[in-house]
Amino acid sequence: MMPKLCPKIILEGTRLTYKTEIAFALNEHPRIVGPRKYRYHSPLISAEWCAFTNFPWGRGLINFEPQEEDLAMETYRTWVQLFELQRYYSWIVDRFHISTQMYQLRKYGKFYDFKWLEDRLRPIGFRLIFCTRTPESFEAARTERLKISGNPSQYDNLQLFLDEQELLRKLIGASTLPTLTVDISDNNVPSAVEKIADWLEQTNGLYM
Repeated sequence: MMPKLCPKIILEGTRLTYKTEIAFALNEHPRIVGPRKYRYHSPLISAEWCAFTNFPWGRGLINFEPQEEDLAMETYRTWVQLFELQRYYSWIVDRFHISTQMYQLRKYGKFYDFKWLEDRLRPIGFRLIFCTRTPESFEAARTERLKISGNPSQYDNLQLFLDEQELLRKLIGASTLPTLTVDISDNNVPSAVEKIADWLEQTNGLYM
């Protein structure tokens, strides 16, 4: 019997770095989750869900307000407990605690120390993928995204994304989780996915 594939991947990066496209591709890639003859609902989750407010484009685990801090931290504790309880399965996370650190530092000047979280994520095999792109490639990525975006105004200020990317780079550099940086400047999602699969295979990141 083949070993059971149960990778645990956190994708981080600013907007327009194709994290979600990569997450969906990883979640269906035979090298990551095994060959499939039909589609089924393996976990793909996000801290970007605006689940703290009852209106579109609201607040959630990344952009919570100070009075929602207890709610946010309890949500993180709940997620990591769920991961621990179901460690023999694949989990792909489209933005998580590093994005929270970045947003809260920029918005409120407050640093959230997630060492406790990483100390629980690391033993069950979580890896970080930092999705980046060159400054000059953001404009073309925005043009493509505006064709389908339901909230186009969020892409007005590209300098914001450049600033976020550099702060994310510093925060990820301080992370204790194994990390791979993937440059998506060429917009080639299949190539990025193969690089991630190669790295996971080479570093024993596919199995418990």
